[in-house]
Amino acid sequence: MRVMWSGTQSPARALRPILLVAAVLLALSAPAGATSRVKDIADFEGVRSNMLVGYGLVVGLNGTGDSLRNSMFTQESLVAMLERLGVSTRGNALNTKNVAAVMVTATLPPFARQGSRIDVSVSALGDSKSLQGGLLLVTPLLGADGEAYAVAQGALSVGGFQAKGDAETVTKGVPTAARIPAGAIIEREVGFALDDMTQVRLALRNPDFTTAERIATAINERLGTSTARAVDPATVALPVPPAYGGRLAQLLGEIEQLPVEPDTAARIVIDESSGIIVMGANVQISRVAVAQGNLTVRVTETPQVSQPNPLADGRTVEVPRTNIEVNDQSGNRMVALEPGVTLKDLVDGLNALGVGPRDLIGILQAIKAAGALQAEIEVI
Repeated sequence: MRVMWSGTQSPARALRPILLVAAVLLALSAPAGATSRVKDIADFEGVRSNMLVGYGLVVGLNGTGDSLRNSMFTQESLVAMLERLGVSTRGNALNTKNVAAVMVTATLPPFARQGSRIDVSVSALGDSKSLQGGLLLVTPLLGADGEAYAVAQGALSVGGFQAKGDAETVTKGVPTAARIPAGAIIEREVGFALDDMTQVRLALRNPDFTTAERIATAINERLGTSTARAVDPATVALPVPPAYGGRLAQLLGEIEQLPVEPDTAARIVIDESSGIIVMGANVQISRVAVAQGNLTVRVTETPQVSQPNPLADGRTVEVPRTNIEVNDQSGNRMVALEPGVTLKDLVDGLNALGVGPRDLIGILQAIKAAGALQAEIEVI
């Protein structure tokens, strides 16, 4: 390639775009590391989130709220709320469509402090058509113990909408579900004495003996000890070293950044309903030959009309015409798969047969039944 530049432009400046493109291509072609951080494959026991739920009312809807005659709980909640505010409506027939009863959910993160904010999700409970433009009134969010840990209130952010006319209705997304970013204030903290722990336990998200042992080895190499051990395929235990007394947060921060190569089992996941097939990298095939063919018989009826000549003594009749095509896919060849082939070789060999995902599911199950597939098949 020949590069030219004008007399007023320096060679370094002219080559800068080319060098930038070359650097990008080099970065894309570089092999990605197979290691993962401990924080991406395991959790620390005790450091967990908590689910919150509450029942509230959304007001300000433009006639798209609950029908009070069909949603009695909405009417009772509205009456009770007005009475708390000093407005008596008992015995009166309410007929407003600007109010909707909703369920409010949120996740209380670990170590969340009083006064901080969290996001909340709001979902319609009655027959409301849309929550667009609504305002959630003060709603306590309760934990599993029945205590209120946060209070939510604010304007709703709805991603979907509904437009209705006399002859057609257009709906985009789900207009009866919404979110309130930073819509809840934490009022109660979940107590957790981190520095009082005498042992750190890691829970693997995908239990595996090899991965657990690799995590224990990485921790021991980092701390220069041999105290970390794999208790079972899902748990790694580590007594808190004396050097980290009162500094457990620092210890957890160092552990979660350790690189570990997780080990995965050879598994093929098949979704029968959608025809999706996912194969892991450790899938191995023994020597096997595969052939695939479907017998297809197509019958096409193209009846014709027979008419007599003009002024002739006859009648118009329908003459059947049948065309039958038989396709046994005799042109497809048998493909031999050698032992120890990679996942790419397996996919290329099966694609050479011209099979689709549905037929591929049957082929994989047949290879497994023949004992030539060293992998677990999981059908979901």
